[in-house]
Amino acid sequence: MKKSDPDRTRVQVARAILEGGPATAAHLAETLSITPAGIRRHLDSLVAEGVLVARDPYQGPSQRGRGRPSKVFAMTDNGREQFEHSYDDLAVSALKFMATKSGPSLVTEFANTRAKDIATRASKSVSGKKSITDKSKALAEFLSAEGFAANSHTQGMGEELCQNHCPIAHVAAQFPELCEAETAAFSELLGTHVQRLATIAHGEGVCTTFIPTPQSKNLATSGKGNK
Repeated sequence: MKKSDPDRTRVQVARAILEGGPATAAHLAETLSITPAGIRRHLDSLVAEGVLVARDPYQGPSQRGRGRPSKVFAMTDNGREQFEHSYDDLAVSALKFMATKSGPSLVTEFANTRAKDIATRASKSVSGKKSITDKSKALAEFLSAEGFAANSHTQGMGEELCQNHCPIAHVAAQFPELCEAETAAFSELLGTHVQRLATIAHGEGVCTTFIPTPQSKNLATSGKGNK
């Protein structure tokens, strides 16, 4: 059956959020060249279908206290399932079997091996980059090619790496070892401590990792010495 124009536009709106992460109605209207009234109709339909959910946006410490921000629309688990074919159930069953037969240590070993593989392949993109900003952007480009719809931008005293999509979110929700190993791999790859602020697996609309710049670490160290 051929899709109607409204159906195609709704898919376009949903795809924009899947690939670009949570967004406001105003941002989507501008990006997709849809009227404010039109984007509202499509967003209302997608929310009613359970593809999207409206929620307050994630705010870093420096953004808080600036008034009530506009609602953002984020992809739900149901929405992600409609846009991708995955083997999540099989993966969860396999990891549960591993944990039952050999204990949680084997799951952790698997998570570390997966993260090491990601770091090894990502190192080809990151190597040669001098600054944390360039490394973070290179990592974001690599992760996007892997299906994570990632981007990086300066935030306060460092860089914020955002993964707007997670192909293994359902699995990671039950096995947080996957997220923990991935965070450790990012730290080793970038050569600095990083902090995971939010994850899709735990209900947030985006996986957010803060990467401090060397200057911010030096300021923190000097500040402690002056006390």
